[in-house]
This record gives sequence, C-alpha cells and structure tokens, in this order.
Amino acid sequence: MAARGNVKGSVLQSRIGFVRRHHGDECVARVLERLPEAERAVLEGLILPFAWYPFQTNEQLDWAIAQEMGRGESIFRELGAASADDNLTSASQLHYIREHNPHALLKQATGIYGVYYDTGRRDYERVSDTRAVLRTHESLSFSVADCATVVGWHVRAIEMCSGRNVRVTEPQCRALGGGC
Repeated sequence: MAARGNVKGSVLQSRIGFVRRHHGDECVARVLERLPEAERAVLEGLILPFAWYPFQTNEQLDWAIAQEMGRGESIFRELGAASADDNLTSASQLHYIREHNPHALLKQATGIYGVYYDTGRRDYERVSDTRAVLRTHESLSFSVADCATVVGWHVRAIEMCSGRNVRVTEPQCRALGGGC
C-alpha cells in the first residue's frame, strides 16, 4: 500500500471522545473491536494530541464508528463538527477563531491544514463577503469519510466565528476522482 500521510492525534482523540460522550465506553470498545489489530493497539494506547499517526488509522476509525452507530456516512459531518468544538476551543488553537470573523478563520486555511495533516496544502480564495473557496492540493491523506468530516469541521468552525446559515459544499472530492 502506498504511503497515505499522517494525521495529528487530536483528530483521533476527538473521534473517540465523540463516541464516548454520546454512547459511552462500551460503544468505544465495540468500535475498537471492529478495527484490525494494529489500529486497535494504537487507539487503545495513549494518544498524544501533537503526535502524528497513520492516516489509515483515522480512516478505519471513521468507518468503524459509522458501522457501529448504524448511521452510515451521515455521521462523518458530526465527527467533523465535534472535532472543531474539541480542537478550536483548546488553548493551542483558540487563536483561529478569536476574531469571530469567518473570513479571518478561513484565510488561515494553510496553517490550519498543517495542524492536522502532514502532506499537501490548502488554499483560500475570498469570493465575496459571504463566500469563499478552499482547495486542498497534493495531499496523500484523503478519503470519502475524511472529506465529509472536513465539511462538518468547517461548518462548525464558521459558526464558532459568528457565521449564520452556514452552507459548505464539496463540488470536487479527490476521493471520488476530483482534481482537488
């Protein structure tokens, strides 16, 4: 299998925390049982928020959560929103939302992307006062599940910056053959 890049431990912590908050430790155990031994061993150990972990572990965790909760792909946006809540309120990331301005947040897309992924880059284009375009390029870390969590993360992050009636669309997806 080709290299898929890495994600920060804070992403994995948020996913497991979401399951624990909504369904308890027993559900976390059932989610982990769905994983291959290597991923289960990583996730049962100490997950350090600033350490890098294989993207494959994150991808398999996302699908195990979806399967265990029986809600299919709709859960991914919720996982992304929970990640925004968990991470953007931490001392190390609070500065991203301090201006309470969606464009102030989004223009930091390159830096924010680098907090979570170790390959590729994300750019920001302001289209109007209420619209922007983000594009992710050259990343080895992508999947249908992860793209949906990114959409959920951005919806919640924009709301945290006083955005109203937030709508995030994904007209292209690398996981589905798109160019970015």
